[in-house]
Amino acid sequence: MKTEQVWRLGMGDMQILPGSRHRPPLKKPMWIIVLLSMVCVFLICAYIYPPESSGACYVFSSRGCEVLSEWLPPAPAREYNDEEKASRAVIREILNTPPILSNSSKVAFMFLSPGSLPFEKLWDKFFRGHEGKFSVYVHASKDKPVHVSQYFVDADIRSDEVVWGKISMVDAERRLLANALQDPENQQFVLLSDSCIPLYNFDYIYNYLMYTNISFVDCFKDPGPHGNGRYSDHMLPEIEKKDFRKGAQWFTMKRQHAVIVMADNLYYSKFRDYCKPGLEGRNCIADEHYLPTFFNIIDPGGIANWSVTQVDWSERKWHPKSYKALDVTLGLLKNITSIDVSVHVTSDAKKEVQRWPCLWNGLQRPCYLFARKFNPETMDRLLFIFNNYSSP
Repeated sequence: MKTEQVWRLGMGDMQILPGSRHRPPLKKPMWIIVLLSMVCVFLICAYIYPPESSGACYVFSSRGCEVLSEWLPPAPAREYNDEEKASRAVIREILNTPPILSNSSKVAFMFLSPGSLPFEKLWDKFFRGHEGKFSVYVHASKDKPVHVSQYFVDADIRSDEVVWGKISMVDAERRLLANALQDPENQQFVLLSDSCIPLYNFDYIYNYLMYTNISFVDCFKDPGPHGNGRYSDHMLPEIEKKDFRKGAQWFTMKRQHAVIVMADNLYYSKFRDYCKPGLEGRNCIADEHYLPTFFNIIDPGGIANWSVTQVDWSERKWHPKSYKALDVTLGLLKNITSIDVSVHVTSDAKKEVQRWPCLWNGLQRPCYLFARKFNPETMDRLLFIFNNYSSP
């Protein structure tokens, strides 16, 4: 009986228990979804529009944009257009052509001058006894030169007007190269001004140039107003701002590079049209940017990044220092020939000084073979001390 009652009580208790509750659905953590969405949107924007200033990057890390770039996917490679593909194919084939050096290989000395050359007698002394190892070309943009050296007779090429800051300066350089390339024995090409002098004897300069496989083209990155500040977006897509470079126009160039410069129309046309005084309120100087940018794009490892022609910018003026007769001493020239570090200063507020050793076939050597901005009045003094200062 007891057992039966207990059972009934149990069943009764069970019958009066409330039924199972209908629980409402759990609330979704909306704040997590919103946060993740905002992060995704931000990353997409950062990928498409990377921050221009380092300050924006430091929101995330003291290491700046490096951290952000490490975990963002790489930017897709840009598809080259037909002109770029054709240009790069030609350049690649020319660069793969090995240089042909022989006992008859020559250095082409190309003089860019408004008229007569005030240092012809000095160059005559420099060239004497080395016939067959050099060629001379003169581009006189204003007056027909009067020559006093046998080596400059019949050296004049068809010239045209040259205006500082305009593409006509680059045109004159290309005109000199086109004439010098007619001689297959010319293997090195040196661009010189009417105020240039040699710093060493002929043999030293000949060997310095002939037995290195790079071109001495000045090239450095200047983020300031006189560097990247001259860039125009009209140069896109072929020339990006990150590839824009600056440098002195005075170069020495091996034959393969001279041929490439003459073959180029794609990059040259961008500088012709969009690097000129007055465009977009800028004063873009084509001869300071065309060759440095061109070689930085097509063969950055094939140039030295400094010019073997020295000029003194220490006065920080619009024009470099000009040497007068009283300045010309054996000590001055020995000081110039002792320099073995290339120096560039940026044009922005930081005035950053960029230094790197002048390496010749991996060895640190003197940077300069020539120097410029010597006034004509220094001629007699230079002739008098030439044998003393020109020996290595």
